[in-house]
Amino acid sequence: MGWKLFLRDYASFIVFQLLLVGFIMVIYGLDGFRNIDTAIYSFCISLVLLASFLLVRYLMRQRYLVKITQLPTAMEDVLQKNAKTPEAMQTEKYMHELYRLYQHELHALYASQKRHDQFMNQWVHQMKTPISVMELLLQDDRPLDKKNIQEEIDRLRRGLDMVLVNARLENFEDDMQVEQVALKAIVTATVNENKRLFITKRVFPEIHIDDNLIVASDSKWLRFILGQFITNAVKYTFEANKKITISAILKNDFVQLAICDEGIGIPASDLSRVTKAFFTGENGRKTGESTGMGLYLAKEICEKLGHDLAITSEVGKGTIVTVTFTN
Repeated sequence: MGWKLFLRDYASFIVFQLLLVGFIMVIYGLDGFRNIDTAIYSFCISLVLLASFLLVRYLMRQRYLVKITQLPTAMEDVLQKNAKTPEAMQTEKYMHELYRLYQHELHALYASQKRHDQFMNQWVHQMKTPISVMELLLQDDRPLDKKNIQEEIDRLRRGLDMVLVNARLENFEDDMQVEQVALKAIVTATVNENKRLFITKRVFPEIHIDDNLIVASDSKWLRFILGQFITNAVKYTFEANKKITISAILKNDFVQLAICDEGIGIPASDLSRVTKAFFTGENGRKTGESTGMGLYLAKEICEKLGHDLAITSEVGKGTIVTVTFTN
């Protein structure tokens, strides 16, 4: 099959050479064939040179032609190196680079799918807890405790918000709208959304943000990441009557927002890994409710919005989450 492909590839060249030889013979004919031996010699030499050229070219390209005429059995077949001509070598180089890009995209898709599957498995497992609690409350003969029901509904709502954000993260840019946002209004609205959690944990928020402080961000996504930081701060504050302080300062051309809690803090060994996907750490194992995705999603969103995220903590004293907005 290789030689057939070679002949098809060089068909136009062979026709051109034959026409050229025919043209030479026509010139000899117009000259009266005064030296017929020279004409025959020229004709034969031309055919021999043409055949020799084609044979050498075929031998140089034989392995490459055989390779491309056989259907591959695996993607790795593209990595074979059989080319000897500059054109074929450049083609192989092109195919190798294309294979590298393909592998990179494939690994990215595989990692994304694996992360999604793992997250969904953990999320479904954790959503069983509030459903089981509500079923038990409904089976109880005593009057229905609306407060407990509302707590479990809030837990389901937060879980649904997280899974929706995880689904939208792949096409984040299509859903992003950066605008001038009043920071205090966003923070206040987020705190109010979680007021039942504050009341249940008996933790009190304090907001120290200037009313006129404006930052460039997406209000919807900003509320989500602030909700993650605030709920984490409340969730890991086990003692009652503690405070969560949310403050912001303007420095030159950027604004720093800090969420400070008086909770149990994050161990130094876990601090560098808390924003990694599915990392629950020592604190997550204490509560048994952590998916390890909240801070990961918050970090990803901050990076896409152009905000810097920093987390500092001391065990037994609390954690400070800082978001820096560049204006």
